[in-house]
Amino acid sequence: MSVIQVEAPGLLTTVQDLGREGFGPIGVSPSGAADPISLRLGNRLVGNLESAAGLEMTLLGGTFLFPQGGILALTGSDFGATLDCAAVAPGTPFEAAPGQTLRLGPTRSGARCYLCVCGGISVPRFLGSASTHILSGLGGFDGRPLRERDVLRIGSATNLFRKRTIAPQISERFAPRKVLRVTPGPQVDWFSESSLHSFYKGTYRVGEQSNRMGLRLEGTPVAPRQAGEMITEGVSLGAVQVPMGGLPIILFVDQQTTGGYPKIANVISADLHRVGQLRPRDEIRFEQVTFETARSLLIEQEELLASEDSILE
Repeated sequence: MSVIQVEAPGLLTTVQDLGREGFGPIGVSPSGAADPISLRLGNRLVGNLESAAGLEMTLLGGTFLFPQGGILALTGSDFGATLDCAAVAPGTPFEAAPGQTLRLGPTRSGARCYLCVCGGISVPRFLGSASTHILSGLGGFDGRPLRERDVLRIGSATNLFRKRTIAPQISERFAPRKVLRVTPGPQVDWFSESSLHSFYKGTYRVGEQSNRMGLRLEGTPVAPRQAGEMITEGVSLGAVQVPMGGLPIILFVDQQTTGGYPKIANVISADLHRVGQLRPRDEIRFEQVTFETARSLLIEQEELLASEDSILE
């Protein structure tokens, strides 16, 4: 049995796959990779199914020993990884010989880096997913971030591994961007024209207390024009809700599934992976698109990922 030994866990390293969809009505958020595109590409690089579990590292990477070796790939942000002191580049698979150690440092670009290993990370599934939901302590490895001396099992390879590299045009297409496209929220009519103008023309900074539950934004407040409270209702992934005080919050993968604050907008599905790469103090803006455009962008993205040109031999 091949394993990964955790020598240093990094700042926040968890086991994540593509999440557990469909359980919002019973109060379970999807969880899963904050940047699912990077996880999907990493799994393809090492010959896994796109949905295989990998390690998500946030801002500061960990140190991992591979006693039996393994075929690995790093995607997402560049954390300056080395394998026994030799630099390894993100976006291409590499082999760790038995006994070698992979070390990752602080991020050089976005917020999250993904470590995928041929065979995937083998952990018990909760509601059909290996993803860690930290708040509830469920899923992943004992429902928590990794700690020093943890030992993770590597699963059996499901597909034949072939040496591959992510095409440059794909890397460019999915590169971080600081303008997030949104559709109107269900309570957009609660906000005045001047508030909407401020929301779309202003710049917001990601707050220090942002996490996988939500990104708290700092900038010009956009208070709703009508007073009073709304009835709590279901909220979607990427909803931009405006609590008392007027500073928006982007609800994210570990979100609560209901909320009682008005939603001014919703980040489109095709841009959610970019939300996962935002760091504290990053500055962003919002751009409104139609529902038809949002759907077209998602279809185009999925067709691109499904094409053979997305990963080169």
